[in-house]
This record gives sequence, C-alpha cells and structure tokens, in this order.
Amino acid sequence: MPERAQKPAARVNPKPEWIRVQLNTNANYKYLKGLVRNASLTTVCEEAKCPNIHECWGEHRTATFMILGDTCTRRCRFCAVKTGLPRVLDRDEPARVAQSVAEMELAHVVITMVNRDELADGGASVMADTVRAIHDAAPQTTVEVLSSDLMGDEQSIRIVCESRPEIMSHNIETVRRLTPSVRSRSTYDRSLRFLRIAKETDPESVTKSSMMLGLGETADEVHDAMDDLLANSVSILNLGQYLQPTRNHLPVARYWTPDEFADLKDVALAKGFRHCAAGPLVRSSYHAGEQYETYRRQVHPLYREP
Repeated sequence: MPERAQKPAARVNPKPEWIRVQLNTNANYKYLKGLVRNASLTTVCEEAKCPNIHECWGEHRTATFMILGDTCTRRCRFCAVKTGLPRVLDRDEPARVAQSVAEMELAHVVITMVNRDELADGGASVMADTVRAIHDAAPQTTVEVLSSDLMGDEQSIRIVCESRPEIMSHNIETVRRLTPSVRSRSTYDRSLRFLRIAKETDPESVTKSSMMLGLGETADEVHDAMDDLLANSVSILNLGQYLQPTRNHLPVARYWTPDEFADLKDVALAKGFRHCAAGPLVRSSYHAGEQYETYRRQVHPLYREP
C-alpha cells in the first residue's frame, strides 16, 4: 500500500532584519532561572517563548510569573502555552511567588495566568491571593495583573480587582474581525467588558491592554480597536509584532515595519492613551515597570520614583 502523503506544515515566514534578539546569559539571567526552578514556578517568559527573555532576565532582572499551572484549557492559534487538562490547584503557589518577588527585590512584577475554565471562578481567587501575598511580602513592589477574561463572569473579575493590583491588564490580542479565528473561546466584546468592569471596580487602578500585529489586520482596524479600548477606560496600550511560535500556529501575514509601529504610537497618544509602547518586539509586559512610572508621572506631576 502506498504511503499517504503528509500535509505540509504551515510555512514560517522569514523574519526581517529589524527583528533581532540579543542573547544575554549573564549572572542575572542565570540567577533568575535558578530562582524560578528552585521555587517550582512558571514564567510566561519561557512558556510563551518570549523574544525578550534575555533582555528582561539578563539586564532588568524582571520576570512575568504565570500562575495556576502551565497548562491552558484553551487552544488559541497564536499561543505557545500547552493545552490540556490542568493539574490540581496549588494553594501554596501565591506564597511561593510572593517570597520569590521579595527575594528578587523587584520594583514591579507582572503576574499572568493560564485559562482555567474548569474552575467556578476561573482561578480568580488564586490570582487575588497572589496579589495580596506580594503586597504583604514586598510592600514596595507594585503589581501588574495580566488576567484571562474569566469567561466574563463579573464576580470573578471583581475578586481579582478587589485585591488592588496597581495595574489591571487584559489583552484583546487582535482586532474585532480576526478575533474568532485567532482566539479560543474568547470574544472581542467580552474582553472590552472585562476592562470596563475592572476600572469601575477599582477606579484608582491603571487598566492596560495589548495587541499583536501581523495577523492580517489593517491600520484602520487597529485605529478602531484603539477607540474601543479608550471607550472602556484603558490607559496603557502595547503593540507588538506577532511571531509564529511553531509551524502548527497561525502564520505571519506580514511584518509591520518599525516606522509603521512609530506611526501607530503617535496615533495612540494623539487619541488619548496615557502611554503606548509600540515596536516589533514589544510584548504585554515589556518594560512594564517603566510604563507604570511614566503613567504615575503623567497623572500625578509631583510624583517621584521611590
């Protein structure tokens, strides 16, 4: 019997010259890697194959911790985090994360999560416990939460917000038209509603969202998404280039140039965002601490960095 021809894998488009990653495996990088391993913690830096891991770990000594395990209940077509049946909740995780944050003496930390749709609250209580544990163990550290949409459950969203993270972040990821083909079990309007509820729950917090470009969106669609985010009280926007993590993920439709990203940043600031980071390698938590300080200086002119 003749062998069945295998379907060719999706082509990974060659990266343009302006997408370059600087490797840095210095003492800071090795220290953070060892700390994460010893505390049995998970970082989105590793799981999502972030191109900035060497810069963040090696130069800035910052990391984005991913809680609630390393297995997501959704299968988004852009994401490298593994999908499957998550393990049992680790109730000691918030304390371990907080201890590591205190040991690292971080000024700012980002805590993100996998989707846990099998849980009644989507993992909101564990996220809230983690924020409170960090504030107790490292009171000088500001905390940024990058949450899933928690299936749009208002009570779950409020549980996270009431733990009082300084930045409440949730990513719309892409424009309205492309959301069904890019994100799994997520909707564009549910994400906007999440951000609106977050700001209503804690008006003192900063709300933030991020988008990937290069999936087939147009500049006009990106501008429309900016308007939607502003209409739902989002203050900080990050725009970065989508990079295909493996051949099994969505291919890159096109690479936006650095000049195009610069133009989008100008548009975002002109529309009213307090801060916008835009560039090929910008990601959700890219220079997150600096973003927060920039926001504080704008909103409170007399504010001085600690």
